[in-house]
This record gives sequence, structure tokens and C-alpha cells, in this order.
Amino acid sequence: MVPLSWYLILSAVLFCLGVSAFLLKRNIITIFMAIELMLNAVNLSFIAFANYLGKLSGHVFVFFVMVVAAAEAAVGLAIIIAIYRTRETLNVDRVNLLKL
Repeated sequence: MVPLSWYLILSAVLFCLGVSAFLLKRNIITIFMAIELMLNAVNLSFIAFANYLGKLSGHVFVFFVMVVAAAEAAVGLAIIIAIYRTRETLNVDRVNLLKL
């Protein structure tokens, strides 16, 4: 049996990696993947606590987070493709949405 603390440490490491990638990277796709990594880290902690406490509510929260992540992926990728088609770059510093 793996202790709860190991899952929480792994979740914290994944979340910190996602935050650091979100803050340091300049590519929109990399930022998008960092947000997904943070969502998955939260899902891991929800599942770990649900199994530790023997409750089903953590699994329900994970389901809702996965639904939000799927919707975010669909809308986010559509926006990223539209930005690339108009600006021909995915660099955050070079994409200025106020200018054509």
C-alpha cells in the first residue's frame, strides 16, 4: 500500500512543474500543456484523498475537472489555431491581439 503522502508529494511536484512552465515558457502550446499538467496534478490529489477517506466525492470532482479540461482543450486549441493562422507565430511575446 502506497502512503497518501507519496501521492501528495507527486501531485505537488507536478503542479510546481506546471506553474514553472506556465511562467517561464513563451510558446502558447507549452503554456497550454502546463495548464493541463496542473489540472492533472489536482486530479491526482483528489483521487488520493478519495481513496484514503473511502469516499466517492473525490471521483466525482475528478470527473468534473476532466470535463472542464476537455472543453478547455477543444476551445483552447481552436483559439491557438486561429491565432497561428492570423499571426503565423505561437510566441506569446510576438502575439499582440490588439493589432492586426
